[in-house]
This record gives sequence, C-alpha cells and structure tokens, in this order.
Amino acid sequence: MSKTIENEEIVQAILIADSYNENFLPFTSGSPLALLPLVNVPLIEYSLEVLNRNGVEEVIMFCSNHTSQVKRFVQQRQAEKCSWSMKMAITIISSETCRCLGEALRDLEARHIIRGNVILLGVDSVTNANLAGLLEEHKRLVKLDRGAAMTVVYKETVQRLRTGNEVMVAMDASTHRLLYHQRVTQQERERNFELPLELFVANRNVTICHGLLDPQIAICSHAALPLFADNFDFLTRDDFVHGVLINEEILNSRIYVAKLGQEEYAMRVNNWQTYHLVSLDVMNRWVYPLVPDMAVSQFRQHYKYYRNNIYRHRNVRLHRSCELDGDLAVDEGSAIEEDTYIRQSVVGRDCRIGRKCRVRNSFLLEGAVVGDGCVLDHCIIGRGVSVGASCHIRDGTVLGDGVDIPSGMRVEKLLVQATKPDDEWGGASQKLAERAYTVPEEQPDEDEDSDDDVEVAEHFNQPLALAPLRSIYSPSIYQLSDEEAGSGAPTPVLEDSSIFLLEVVESLKRGLAEQTNAEYLILEINSSRYAYNMSLGEVNFYVVKAILQILVLQEGVATNMVGTLRKLLAYFGIVFKNYIRDKDAMLDCLKAFEEMSQSNELIRTKIAQLLHYLYEADLVGEQVIIDWYEDVEDETLKKTLSKFVDWLNESSDDDDDDEEEEEEEDD
Repeated sequence: MSKTIENEEIVQAILIADSYNENFLPFTSGSPLALLPLVNVPLIEYSLEVLNRNGVEEVIMFCSNHTSQVKRFVQQRQAEKCSWSMKMAITIISSETCRCLGEALRDLEARHIIRGNVILLGVDSVTNANLAGLLEEHKRLVKLDRGAAMTVVYKETVQRLRTGNEVMVAMDASTHRLLYHQRVTQQERERNFELPLELFVANRNVTICHGLLDPQIAICSHAALPLFADNFDFLTRDDFVHGVLINEEILNSRIYVAKLGQEEYAMRVNNWQTYHLVSLDVMNRWVYPLVPDMAVSQFRQHYKYYRNNIYRHRNVRLHRSCELDGDLAVDEGSAIEEDTYIRQSVVGRDCRIGRKCRVRNSFLLEGAVVGDGCVLDHCIIGRGVSVGASCHIRDGTVLGDGVDIPSGMRVEKLLVQATKPDDEWGGASQKLAERAYTVPEEQPDEDEDSDDDVEVAEHFNQPLALAPLRSIYSPSIYQLSDEEAGSGAPTPVLEDSSIFLLEVVESLKRGLAEQTNAEYLILEINSSRYAYNMSLGEVNFYVVKAILQILVLQEGVATNMVGTLRKLLAYFGIVFKNYIRDKDAMLDCLKAFEEMSQSNELIRTKIAQLLHYLYEADLVGEQVIIDWYEDVEDETLKKTLSKFVDWLNESSDDDDDDEEEEEEEDD
C-alpha cells in the first residue's frame, strides 16, 4: 500500500504569467498580463480554473514582470476561498531577468521542482479542453516511446481567419508523431508551401494539416525541460519544436500532436485583436463552463444571463431608453444613460457612460467615465479613464489607465498613456492633452541584419491592433445607422457577404452529407460570423437563404417542395431554431424567402405553401407573417401570398371571437 502511494505522480502544471512581448501596451506597462480583464475576469482566473477542473494538484507559476501584483492577487483570492484555491497549491517563482519562455523553463529545471509529466501553458491561453485526458494520453505515449518529449496541442480553426497563432504541420497519420512544423503569416501572403522531399521518402503515411490554431498548450515529459537547459538557443516553444525535429536522432526525442475535439475551445490571447475575438467567444458561450453567468472561480452567480448573450450584474443602473443590442457584459455598479446604444462590448465595474453614446466592439475597464455624445468603436478604455463629451475613440485606439481625453477630441489608431514617456523610448511621443501622451513606437536597431528584421516581422508574437477586421475578413459588414435598431435586410459588402454565404452553404451541405451532429454546424457558422464580423440579423438571413439554396438542389423538389423542406428541417431544425427564435429573427427569415423568390421561380410559385408549413410547424409566427406581408413591395409576390394571408387573418379573427364567447360564458 505505501509503495503505491510513493509511486503516485502528483499532477503538476507550469503556468507562464508573461507573454514576453509588448503587444498589450500600454496596459502591461503598469500591470501584469495575468491581470488583464477578459469579460471582467482576469486572464489568470481562466487558467487556474481550467487547471483546477482538470485535477491539477500543484501549479508552478513563473512571473517576470509586476510579480508583486500577481502574488498579491493570488493571495487575496486564496483568502476569499475561491474555487481553485480549495484543492490546488500555487507556487510562484519570479525572475525579473527572464525574457523568454526558454529562460523560464531553464530556471525551473535548475530548481528541480518538476517531478514528471507536466501541463505547460500561459495565462494568455484560454481553453475548456480536457487537459486531464491529454495528460493521460501523453503518459501512454511515453510508455510506448521513451523519447516522447512533448505533445503539442492544436485546434482546427476557421478558414481564412488569421490571428498570428496558426501553423501548418505534417505528422504521421497512424502515430500522430510530428514530422514538420511551419508557422503561417498573419498577412496571408503564402499561396503554397514547400516541404522537404525526405519527409515523404522516410515516412509512408503523412498527413498535412494547414491552418491549425496553436493555443500554446503542451504536455511535457520529464525530458523536455532538460532539453531546454542543454540548448540555450531554444528561446520559444517554436525553437524547441524545430530543434527537436532537426536533431531527432541526436537528441533521441520526438514530439507528438493532439488535436482538440470540435466541442473543445482553445485560443491564445496574444494581441488586442485576439482579445476581441476571445471576448466575443466567451460571451457566446463557446468556452462553457467558463462563461460569465457561471461565475468563473466563484461560488455565487455574478451575472444574470439575458437573451442575445447579454450579461448584467444585478446592481447596474440602466436608463429606460438605452439599448443593449447583444453580445455584451455590464459589471457591478455601472450606469448607462438615456439613448445610448451598446453592442458587442464589455463594460467593467463602476463605469459611467453618458447620454446619446454609441459603443460598438469596445472594452471599458474598471472606473472608466465616458461623456455625452461619444462614439466608441473598436477601442480599449483603461481603468479610471475619463473621456470628455462628443469624443470619437476608434480604430484600435487603446487608452491606458488614468488617461484624460478632453471634450470634442478624435483619437484613432493610437496607443495613449497618462504620463510622458521616458527619454529612453526609441521614438517620439506626441502630447494630446495634459494626461494623454502617445506611446512611441520602438525604433529598430540599424545594426540589425535585414534577414533578422524579416524574421522578427513574421514572428507570431507581433502586435495586432483591435480594429475592424481586415478587408478579407469583411471590415464593415455591420454598419447599422444610429437610428436603426431593427433587424432589416442586411446590406454588407457584396463580395464578403457572398463569401460568408458560401461558407455557410458548404458547412450545411457537408453536415447533411455526413450526418454529423447539427450542433457542430452552429459552431462553424458562428466562427464564420466572427471572421466576417456579421451582425446577428445578417446571420439569420443567410442561414435561411443557405437552407433554401440547398432545398432547390434536392431530388424531387419540383414535385414535392414542402415534403423536401420537411425532410431537410428534420436535420437542419436544430440550426434553424438556434437562429430563428424571436420576432426580429423571423422577419430575417421571411426576407430570405422574399429575396430567394426573386431569383428562383420554383420558390416564387410555392412560397405560400412553404410559409404555411413553417407556420404550422410553429417556426414562424402568424403576426410576423402578416406584418411582413404588409411591407412587401412586389405586387406579384403579394398576389401569390394573398390567399394564405387572408386565411391567417380569418383564423386570427375566429380565435378572437372564440375568446370573446368564452369570456361571455364565464360572465
């Protein structure tokens, strides 16, 4: 019995608390990355909570910057008895001279505190993956191959979505041993890849995976840290991977690949753009159970969850005329004044947003104050920031803690801090106001070799501003006017909307052919939604349009269109009901039918029967159909629908008469 206990391996994890780059300036100039709020919860809480849920008993946290703040936060949360503090021990190791992952792991190896197989990730890795299962699979690999040094974790990503975290790999199809690794560029310039011929000569069964997402999560064996210690040129995990692949025989070490399942989420928050994307994913519940209303690391509910992914603390003050449009969180003590519109944003604790403001894709940290008539669009507003009335803050601007922006100012594409930068900064700083200075860009060293410059420029740790997504990702699809609050027919850029529709059609066709779980299709559609920045109304519209495009291609549709639609919805019903849930969504659905009827004669002639089926199946409401019909401008279409709508009106009148008779009988 005692011998069994002695041999039992403690489940350990290494948590790197720094990203070793300056992508989150000006926030990280005064605070650690670990305490950057993601939907009002510090990044470190997501990491510690997922480790706790996966049975980790000891976390070795390595800090290099602002260590005292991290220690103070961990001690405070432990004193508050948060969920991860109950069973998991936290050991914080600090080294202010450490400047890369390789140095951190060499330091830990010298301390001899890692006892065996260990989970390795950073505080910027947000995931709900089954890490315990990955650890057990790695242990199994180590028994079969004593040279298995590491299992790297990847996730299938959305086509054409680039965040700086994507890789192309080749691996043995049967063993999942990594054979080749190449990081793809954020700029998407590559059109082809060159792989060494020896790769295919030496291996009979090679699988090539392009565009995998690398969340920087790995399972390390006892041999991994000594490899870092013996090779000082291993600065990053990519260096480690390349070094082992090149010298597999010399080092007698191998790397294996683990791909996460479709239901598992993993993304690295390595710049402001991915911060934006992951925030939306959290609010859209892809990181479940790490979602706002489940109270990450707490035992009591912090938010109340409302329709359209709106999370509100009970103690907030909202004016009756303010509009919360969807995909947003409002924390405790905040106030939003009259006629203010907010969408796809996060409002931190004790924030104040004035009258007639427009806030889209923006993130307000604790204590931020925004004056009347401001426009915030794709920006970060730091803690204690004051924005005067009628200001425009947009296009990736980040206002650091304590910045004060005077009224009427327009700030675009700038990093701003409250104090004047030190002279040792490489570039010039511009004074915008008494408490607003631009963060100067670091000037490259003229003595550096040009090849090195190219390598640094293409490195995956380069900054990427929070901004409307680049043209290939549809930067301006969501462009509702200030007065427009209804769903309305979508009017995005044609080329980008066509690409989105094509992807939805392809996903639905593939799911129908393979009969995969229809809930996975919702995941794919929502991923494409964020890749192209589609509004919810546009997604509703194009999902229905995609189903109709598939409908007209089905065999026998000309003779039995309603029966064919019934068969399709037997599979697509989950997808349809996920999006077409309320009156606005039903209007989007009907507008999709209206548009398809303009281009397809079969749908045009059968539209009354199709809508009658949707009505009978409780997929579209009676009053919604009547209201939509009144706004239809095509007289021919109105004539086709007139009998059906008259029947609906008569049915409605009969129901009213029946109700009146029942009331009279009761009297």
